[in-house]
This record gives sequence, structure tokens and C-alpha cells, in this order.
Amino acid sequence: MRRARSAVVVLALVVSSAQIFATDAHLLAAKINAILADPEIARGFWGIEIISLTSGQVLYSHNADKLFIPASNTKLFTTAAALALIGPDYRCRTTLETTGTIGSDGRLHGDLMLVGRGDPNLSGRVLPYSVHSERSQFPIKALEDLADAVLQKGIKRIEGDVVADDSYFAFERYGEGWTQDDLVWADGAPVSALTINDNVIFVDITPARRAGEGASVTITPFSDYYRIDNRIITTPAGTGRKIFINREPGSMVLTLWGNMPVSDPGANEALAVEDPAAFAGMLFGSLLAKRGIVLEGRIRTHHTELASLSTFSVTALASHGGGDTHGGSLVPKEATVLTSYESRPLRDDVRVINKVSQNLHAELLLRVLGHEKGTTATIEGGLEVLRGFLTQVGIPNEQYAFYDGSGLSRQNLVTPSAVVALLQYAAKQPWGTFFAESLPVAGMDGSLADRMRNTPAQGLVLGKTGSLDHVKSLSGYATTVSGDRVVFSIFANNFDVPGHRAQDAIDTIVEAIVGDAPLRTK
Repeated sequence: MRRARSAVVVLALVVSSAQIFATDAHLLAAKINAILADPEIARGFWGIEIISLTSGQVLYSHNADKLFIPASNTKLFTTAAALALIGPDYRCRTTLETTGTIGSDGRLHGDLMLVGRGDPNLSGRVLPYSVHSERSQFPIKALEDLADAVLQKGIKRIEGDVVADDSYFAFERYGEGWTQDDLVWADGAPVSALTINDNVIFVDITPARRAGEGASVTITPFSDYYRIDNRIITTPAGTGRKIFINREPGSMVLTLWGNMPVSDPGANEALAVEDPAAFAGMLFGSLLAKRGIVLEGRIRTHHTELASLSTFSVTALASHGGGDTHGGSLVPKEATVLTSYESRPLRDDVRVINKVSQNLHAELLLRVLGHEKGTTATIEGGLEVLRGFLTQVGIPNEQYAFYDGSGLSRQNLVTPSAVVALLQYAAKQPWGTFFAESLPVAGMDGSLADRMRNTPAQGLVLGKTGSLDHVKSLSGYATTVSGDRVVFSIFANNFDVPGHRAQDAIDTIVEAIVGDAPLRTK
């Protein structure tokens, strides 16, 4: 009798729990449906999936199997694949190499090669990332250290060339589906295995002392890289600032025009370089000259052209120094490594990629995947590895179509269901906690620092943002007020309201998730 009575009690508890779940899920659905019913919001295309990680129950689903442009939610897939396949401790090496010899008189009889292997943080960025992105006063410190090492080796004169070698990756600077407008700015910086200062220059603009005079324009870290056509005029105080910057693709001329009032504190922009390896070579050459090292040859680049990969790729990569934990180079094996610079571990850069949505670093990581786990260090090589990883995760290939690793491509497509499946999988992996902690925290840091502040969601949501024109996305993990852990993905495409309206709607949905989704099990 006791057993029968106990069974009845357990059954009653199960039924009661199910009823609570159904009621709470209905309340959450009602709130979300009300948000989406706003006439302006409803004109967009919305996709949402919310699942309790505690119970596995679907809390809400709307167009979850439809394809959406994900924007930077693409980075979730790239970084998860990297953590799973090459690991959080992976490091890159940048080396100085030569096939020549150093004479007793300090002459290097041969070329000096600066060889990159995809290190994303040869810059002034302070790592590990804390609450916000910080840069030191030395954006080229790594190059400075390498130049010092040349001097320490006793080299006073280089009879050959300085070769900036980014052939570790194919010369494939831009992703398919990137727009021309992207290529001028830091968000669309070109990809290269030899990346210095995120492949950008910093342009600082300050007004003159008197109206009518030209504004001042300075460039760091290498002022001679672009030719500047400065047409910005200083105007009287209170007249407002209007500044325009243009660089045609392939051009080495920056044209700036507009006006800046006398009282203006100044403006700064990060602008993409044209050829990162050439930029690195010219900059490195100038650092050698500052140290009194004479270059008799010229500064040149060494690229691996895409067209050569049909006959070169697998054989070349295997025979030119591959196989160690840091990857090889495409310079001959007999090259002597004079000195090297080792990157921070991958975990530090995954945190940068997801916290601040760093496009270039995600693209570098995609190519590293292609090199380390695929056949070629190309976009397609990396995507092939990514597709294999997603098959292991159990995500059908009809639920996504990726063309880059960052989400800058407007040809990328993915379903909310696929994002949720990835996040569920990651939560069960040894690297899952780190992966989740690499995401921005609502109201506290990264790209969510100014969102959901002073709401119940602050500090309880770890989410990856995404933004393009007419595209907003947010996916990640949330802890509800009742203690449940929830995974969610929210996409808004094709809306014609201002971007902040769509973003506010997404945040309101997330706040509803945090407030309404109950604790399912003890």
C-alpha cells in the first residue's frame, strides 16, 4: 500500500510540474507574441527559439527552422569549432628567418624574412581582455622587439631584401558577400597571415587654432603608408562637425573633406590598410632603419595566390615546415630562424572575438582551422572543417550556409534552431564554460555593456550580438530569476524601423525570458 501511495504522490508531482511548465511557457509566449505584434516590429522577419538547458523543454519557438542572415552570430560557430578542434591552448608563431649567412662584419648575405602564421594580436591590445577593450601606447611593440632582435644578432647590413611573408594563408583578403563600403573601415580590414595592429591605421583629426585654416591629420603607427589628401577646414565654434573619408579599393590615397569647429575635441577613425603584408614590411623596414641597419635590397611581399593552390596546396603545405604545434611556413626548410614571437593562447583571442565582435580575428581563426585541420588555409578550407564539425554536433547542413567566419557576409544563412543546437552542445563540452564566459554580459561588458542595464537581465545573460543593416541578432545563455539556465537565439531580418527599435525589442524578449522562465527540476 505504501508503494502505491508513493507512486500516486510522484505522479501527482509530475503532473503538477507539467502544469506549471505549460502555464509559465504560455505566459512567456504571450509576452513575446505581444512584443512581435507591434505593427512596426511585425513588418520584419523574426525567428526565435528558447530552450531550457535544465529540462530540455522548448519554452518558445517561432520560425526556428527558417533561414536568417545571422551577422556576427556567425562567430559562435567559428570560435566553438576552434575550441573543439585545435583547443584553447593553441598558439601562433611569428618568425624572422633567413636562408643566408651572417658575416663577421655584420653583413647578412641573403634575405631577411618576416614570416606570419596568423597571430591576431601583434598590436597594442591589452590581454587578457577584462571589462573593455584596452590598447597600450605601443601598437607595434612586437615588431619593435623583432627589430631589436636583428640588431642583437649583430646584423648591420642586409645585402638581400626584407620579405614580408604571409604565404601561410592564401592571399584571400576579403570574404564573399562583403560590401565595398566595408573595405575602408576596421570592420572590413583585409585578412593576412601577417597581421599588424589589426591591419588598420589610426587617423587623428584635430581643428586648427583659427577658423578658415586646414584641420590637422596625423596617422599612426606608420604615417607614410597612405598619401593624405586633406581638405578638412576649421570652422567657427558652434558650427558642428561634418567629416567624410574616402579611399577607393586598391588606392593608396586617403581623401578627407568636410569641416570641424575650433572648439571640437577632435576625432579619430581606424581605417583598413590595403595589403597587410606590404604594410608590415614597410613598417618593419622603417624600424630597422631607425636602428641603423642598412638595407641594400628592397622591401617586398611573399603571397600564396589562390590560383596556385590547385597544384601547390597540400604538397606545399606538407613540405614547407608544417607539422609542429604552431604550424609551419612557406619558406624553405633550410631557412634559419633568427628569432620568434609567440602569440597568446587561443582562449584569450576567442574572448576578444566574442566580447567585442572582432571580425578580422574571426577570419584569421577560420583560416587557421583550414590549415591545421583541413587541406588549405583558405576560406573554403576553413569552412570545410567547420561543416565537418557541425555534422559531428548533429546540425543538418540544410540549416546553415556560411561564406565567412565573422558574419560580415550577407550571404550567410542559419536557423535559430541550429544556433540553439550549437549552444546546447557547447554547454556539455569541457571547454563549454570558457566558451560561455567569452560572450558579452548584459549590462556589464563587451557589445552588451550598454544593453539591459538596470533590468532583471543585467549580469544574467551571456549573449553574442550581431548587427548589419536591417539585421539584428542575439543568441546565448540566460539564467532566469528562478534559477533555470536557458539557451536562446533571436533573429530579426528585413525590418524597416530604426535599428535601435529592433534591438530594443530583442532586449525586451530577453528580459521576459529571464523573468518568466521557471526552474523545472531540482
